[in-house]
Amino acid sequence: MTINQFIEKRPYLVWYVKDLSKLDEASIVEHVLNYGNWDDVQEMIKILGMQKTAEIFREKSTPDKFGRQNYDPQVKNYFQLYFDKYAYHA
Repeated sequence: MTINQFIEKRPYLVWYVKDLSKLDEASIVEHVLNYGNWDDVQEMIKILGMQKTAEIFREKSTPDKFGRQNYDPQVKNYFQLYFDKYAYHA
């Protein structure tokens, strides 16, 4: 299963997106971590791999030059701890 097939089976995670095929991996990771359940997260990690998921999360959870990032503060804190424990930090 590809990451796009995965998200197409879970349209409730991206309810406002009309064309799910246009979502990139970073957007899918963000939506799954913010809105998915634990099974969704584990399935996504199986597809992308722990390292790639952690890299995407770390890159996108760092505020941009305008100070923005799209992770809920509690989600961001939890997955920072989770990926620090289970994925090496490049």
